[in-house]
Amino acid sequence: MTKNCKINNRKVAIIGCGFVGSASAFALMQSGLFSEMVLLDVDHKKAEGEAMDISHGEAYARPMHIYAGTYDDIADASIIIITAGANQKTGETRLDLVQKNVGIFKTIIPEIAKRNYQGILLIVANPVDILTYTALKLSGLPENRVIGSGTVLDTARFREILGNHLGVDSRSVHAFIVGEHGDSEIPVWSTANVAGVPINKFCELRGHYNHVQGMKQIAADVKNAAYEIIERKKATYYGIAMAVKRICESIVRDEKSVLPVSNMMHGSYGIDDITLSMPAIVGKNGIEAQMPISLSMEEATSLKKSADMLKEIAQTVGVTELKK
Repeated sequence: MTKNCKINNRKVAIIGCGFVGSASAFALMQSGLFSEMVLLDVDHKKAEGEAMDISHGEAYARPMHIYAGTYDDIADASIIIITAGANQKTGETRLDLVQKNVGIFKTIIPEIAKRNYQGILLIVANPVDILTYTALKLSGLPENRVIGSGTVLDTARFREILGNHLGVDSRSVHAFIVGEHGDSEIPVWSTANVAGVPINKFCELRGHYNHVQGMKQIAADVKNAAYEIIERKKATYYGIAMAVKRICESIVRDEKSVLPVSNMMHGSYGIDDITLSMPAIVGKNGIEAQMPISLSMEEATSLKKSADMLKEIAQTVGVTELKK
């Protein structure tokens, strides 16, 4: 075991320099949150190239030391962001992809754990809920310090689409997507509102009265957003990069913002021992508390089904049996 490394609060690391990793690095460089950034990739030259490319814009941003490094270089990072993972190929099942990416995490997480890492792990690679659970099992870190990006992006899409539908600033829309970051995600309509006005009442103020049809269409648009983007440009990365930046902001600035991140459940809504997205207070220590939001009976039932599906996948690929 190595000695505990003192955390540098101005340092961030990104493991995985594909589209999502490099876009996240670019977003974080412009954010001014950090003064040092280390990039890691199985292809070290790729990491070097991304570091060089991004650093060349520093003259128009804030000073930052950006470089490609090793696991030893990231032991003191305040946040390690993991975007590394394989993409689903044609003919490959979702279970195949889970198995493959769990295998990748079995090579990454132990390298971090054996350096007695004292910072926060932010898991972004997909399927994010299962991989957050995997990182928790393999790292031995406290649950508050292992966070999945979860449905932060899905929630942003939800608010943006609702805002466009209603002709109002999406920042005034308060609504969450919860559960799995994936096909079983749940839009929480029961507490959705615009500046405190219940969503159905606000819809009527804007001339929309067919609530059932409208809700179905918006939920489908949110769920299918990634597929629509992938069909057009083969990958999604800018939206998730902005979600990564938002989570990092809340941690670095100790904002204590409520974000729908992937976190461990312990009995709430009848769900136990699985990570999925539910609103939580996020600050300098990671997840400070879960938010007990109200769900309708239908929403709670859907959430339980989403959790059961994730647990079944975790058991099938052997994640539940993993230990540090």
